[in-house]
Amino acid sequence: AEWKKVAELRAVVEAQDPAAKEENDFMLRRFLRARDHNISKASAMFLKYLAWKRAAKPRGSITEADVRGELVQDKLYVQGFDKTGRPMIYLFGNRHFAAKRDLEEFKRYVVYILDNTCTKLPAGQEKFASVVDLKGWGYANCDIRAKLAALEIMQNYYPERLGRVFLIHVPYVFMAAWKMVYPFIDDNTKKKFVFVADKDLDSTLRDAIDVSQLPEQYGGKLRLEGYKSSSTCN
Repeated sequence: AEWKKVAELRAVVEAQDPAAKEENDFMLRRFLRARDHNISKASAMFLKYLAWKRAAKPRGSITEADVRGELVQDKLYVQGFDKTGRPMIYLFGNRHFAAKRDLEEFKRYVVYILDNTCTKLPAGQEKFASVVDLKGWGYANCDIRAKLAALEIMQNYYPERLGRVFLIHVPYVFMAAWKMVYPFIDDNTKKKFVFVADKDLDSTLRDAIDVSQLPEQYGGKLRLEGYKSSSTCN
């Protein structure tokens, strides 16, 4: 029944934008699921995505050179997998500074990371997971505009890609920023954010991630590697 709806969605979007023919059925299914299988809402969302894709990636993709200013900060790593085979993104919030970032480059960086993460998806897996480490996070790291921009890109243009986000070492001051962003997170996505207390950190991460895939700083054996010029992904 779901694939029948996918076929219906394809007919609707291809009639309005021929570029839809370049996208596979799994892509269409994710947009369909993001809108609770409502053809009208899913088609509107998908057509918006196609228009965004042309504007955001006029050459087909975001290159390393387009986001080097963000890459050299080594604030994010795409390495390892969780126990369900989802690629892992490790983000260190205290390495991002609102005063130093260019918002347009930051948006390109988000797209670059999401696209590169998706290339790591094994067969049969459509989602990734993330650990957001907020140890040492302070007011200088607070960047509501960047958070909202990243959220918009992920929710509107990469639906059904996020599996789980573990927020760890969360300082009290972060919660004020979280309360400002929370209303903009859709209900399905809200369920995917998990705040982990320090006392539960070790057991939570080890339940989700094998020790061979867990970074050394969390007691595992994986060494996180920083940005290297000409690599396609951290």
